[in-house]
Order: sequence, then C-alpha cells, then structure tokens
Amino acid sequence: MVSEQTCTLAAIDIGTNSIHMVIVEIDKTLPAFTIISREKDTVRLGERDPKTGNLTKEAIARSLASLRRCKDLAISLNAEHIIAAATSATREAPNGLEFIWQVQEELGITINLISGYEEARRIYLGVLSGMDFQEKPHVIIDIGGGSTEIILADLQETRFLSSTKVGAVRLTNEFITTDPVDEAELTYLRAYIRGMLERPIDQLKRKLKPGEIPQIVGTSGTIETLVTIHAMETLGELPSPLQGYKMSRKDLKDMVKKFIYLTYEERINISGMSEKRAEIIVAGAVILLEAMTMLELETITICERALREGMIVDWMLTNGLIENRLSFQKEVCQRSVYKIARKYQVDLDYGQRVAKFAVRLFDRLYGILHHWGKRERDLLWSAAILHNCGIYISHSSHHKHSYYLIRNAEFLGFTEMEIETIANIARYHRKSTPKRKHEAYGKLPDNYRKQIKQLSAILRIGVALDRRQIGAIEDIDCKYDQEYKKLHLHLIPSNSKDNCALELWNLDYKKVVFEELYGVKIVATVRI
Repeated sequence: MVSEQTCTLAAIDIGTNSIHMVIVEIDKTLPAFTIISREKDTVRLGERDPKTGNLTKEAIARSLASLRRCKDLAISLNAEHIIAAATSATREAPNGLEFIWQVQEELGITINLISGYEEARRIYLGVLSGMDFQEKPHVIIDIGGGSTEIILADLQETRFLSSTKVGAVRLTNEFITTDPVDEAELTYLRAYIRGMLERPIDQLKRKLKPGEIPQIVGTSGTIETLVTIHAMETLGELPSPLQGYKMSRKDLKDMVKKFIYLTYEERINISGMSEKRAEIIVAGAVILLEAMTMLELETITICERALREGMIVDWMLTNGLIENRLSFQKEVCQRSVYKIARKYQVDLDYGQRVAKFAVRLFDRLYGILHHWGKRERDLLWSAAILHNCGIYISHSSHHKHSYYLIRNAEFLGFTEMEIETIANIARYHRKSTPKRKHEAYGKLPDNYRKQIKQLSAILRIGVALDRRQIGAIEDIDCKYDQEYKKLHLHLIPSNSKDNCALELWNLDYKKVVFEELYGVKIVATVRI
C-alpha cells in the first residue's frame, strides 16, 4: 500500500553517451527525496549516420533495450511515476522525434525533449538540491556527450544559463583520429573549445557583481571520472560519497598531460577508468581544463546530483510539493513568458486581458466540452500572452511570425513539445485553422494536434473579446445549455454605457471555428 505521505518516482536522463536513471522516495511532508536506486547504461545514442545525421538503428536498439530495463527496474521498485527527458543527441537528430514516438509506443514511456537552456536550469535544480550555496554565487559546469552546460547561479536564481555544442563524444568523433592523440589534433581541439566557450563565458563574467569570486561545481560522468581518478591516485581509495571532493586546476592540467601520451589500451588500465569512458576522456578533460582556465577558477568541487535529480525537483515544484526554499523556481514558466513578451514588445495589458478571457472560458468548460488539465491551461495562458508577438517583425501575417518567434525563444520550464504547442496555439489565433498540410502542425502526433485545435479555438474567442484592445469588456460569464447545445456568453462591460458592438461583431465572426469544433452554438449578450 502506497503511503499518502510518500511516493516513489523514477527519473530517466537520455543523453548522448549514456542513459541514467535514479529512483527516489519522495517524502511529501518535508519535502525531500531519498535515492533508493541508480542505473546507468552507456548506449551512445549520439552515434549518427554520417550522411543523414539520423540516430542509427543500432543506437536506437541499444537505447530501447536500456529503457526497457529501466522500466522493469522502476516497476519492480514500485515506482508510481516514470519521467524521462532527452537532450542533445535527440534534439539534433532529424529522426529524434521518431525515436521519442517509438519509445512511447513500444514502452509506454513519455520522453520530454528539452532545450539546452532548460537542461541547464534543471541541472541547477539538481545541484541546488544537494549542495548548500551559502549565499555565494556558483558556476556549475556539466560536460555531457553532446553539449556542455555552464551556469552561473546563487541560492535564489540562475543568473546565466548556457548550453554549447562541445561534448566529450561529439568532439572525440569530430576531432580525434589518432591514438594517442597527436599534437596537431590536440592544438586544434583546444582552439575549437576556446572558440566555442568564449562567448558564453564572457557573458557569464558580465553577470558577476564587482568583487564576486564564484565557486565552481562540476557534475556529469566525465567530471566524476576525472575526480575519481584523482582521488584514487592521491588518497589510494575512493571517498564515499564523492560529493564535495575537490580537485585543483593544476592537478587537472597534469592529468591531461598524462592522458594525451597514453593509448586507449593504456587509459583503460588507469584505476577508476571504464572502457567506454577511456574512449572519450581526452576530449572531456580538455573541455573542463579550458573552461576552468577561461573562468580563471582554481578549484572544482564535485556534485553527484545533476539533471536527473533536477528533473525530480522540477516534478516536485510542478506538483506543488515545494513551497519554501525553491519557491522562486516555481514561477519560472510565468517569468519566462513575461521576459519573452518584453523582448518582443508585446502589449502586456492587452495580452493579459486576452489570457484572462481564454483561461476563464477554459475553466468554465472543463468537464463539459474538454478535459484538458492544468498544464494545458498553462500552455493556453502562455500562447494568449504571446499571440501577438509576431507584430515585432511585421503586422502582415503576424500570426505566422508569432509561431517563429515563440518556437525559437529561450523558454524555461517548458519541454520542446510544450513550446511547439504554445507556438502553434498562438499561430492559429487568427486566419487559417490548423491543417495537416501545414508542416509544423502536420508532423505532430494526434493528441498534440487535438490539443492545438481545441485550445486555439478558445484563444480565438479571447482575442475577439478585446477587439478594440482597450479593455471594453471587464469580465465574462458563461453557461452551457446541454439540451440545446448552446453556450451562453454574458459579457460584462467596463463602461455600462458601452454596448460593445465591435466586440460582439468580432465574436460573431470569430466564433465559427469554435462552434464547428465543439459542436455548439455561441449566444452572446452584453450585461448592462
């Protein structure tokens, strides 16, 4: 029997190099979580066809087998929820979404594809859940297979997030062909890394306050391996836990010098080095060394928590289990939407009125004409706030520009599919309705298309109710007549002398899509 005070959650991180799973028991009363099991499998999902860029059949097969084992273990430990996130390799592959749908169909695991910035945010949440920042700024660096995330953060917020396409697997495949690596390849590798990291590190430094010297925290398999090797050589044993272990930049530099003269077979024999990690450790170690050098930081501290633990914290935030120390992060989605709105000079007063009407209609019709939940409500609200952002580019076809701007914005707190959904809802607030022939909409699964159709139809009503963009209508009330399939909208004007004729006319024009989709007739009256 599952306790109402606890629940068991499995979080799966599908990376370029490995699939990691952590299973935790969450104590809802604290709130906190205890790790009860970990699983790791090096699947090299980032192995891609050189001609098409697609994930190879072999890599997908390895990943499916690994995910099946993860699911079996999670079920055996009575996990009530399984959450999964995919990062760099899946994001970049043309067939990445096909892989996600295949996992959903064959294993019943829903994978959330997240952007590099969202990955960085969740890494921060994971680190913050396991370390005391003591009111000091921290630089967090996570070296993955396909990308490196560098974050500047304090206890309250992330000041700077970055995700750069320099990863241990990626750079090994692209730049290292010799064994041991020859001097020319090493020189080019270092120059490439510095070139790629220069901009994000410069931006990070500008976010530091005068006199601040941040501490640096390292996460991920590459850094854990480097620290493990250092501990074995220095202490003769592996500390347990590894959390909090420190390594100097000088010692890291010495390790890199050692690695570059060793063959793969010789690297395997180093205590603390696995066979798979030995293949990519040179590139990974050089990334870390160059980053620490450019940041001018001398000592790195290991944190054993990262993305997957951050996924758990994010899930707890989303489900209302955290109200205190991380409460600021709970509002990350809303703040992100407002930030993007300001960037594209959205009229926020207007956007908020449209959002109020759309959400009000959503709430009143829940369980009657739709059964979407809180998350879909959030997506509708976000699309309503941003639906007109395309005017930043041009008024002509601005709904299409809105799609583009939203789809390519740096959202936090949303998955890639949620961002795609927001962009599509906003895109269909006017003009054409969603059609399969539209490329972005047509490639989505049935459930997402249904969601976009129904929510964009609601948004059209919200837009119609503020046609003059002056707040002529203060509020709305609605009542559904089941017998006659009629939705009565009672409009409450801001000025009792205003008959809201233009809003009524526009509603009469815009309501057709809603009526056809939901099979109802809208009858609107102004309540004077």
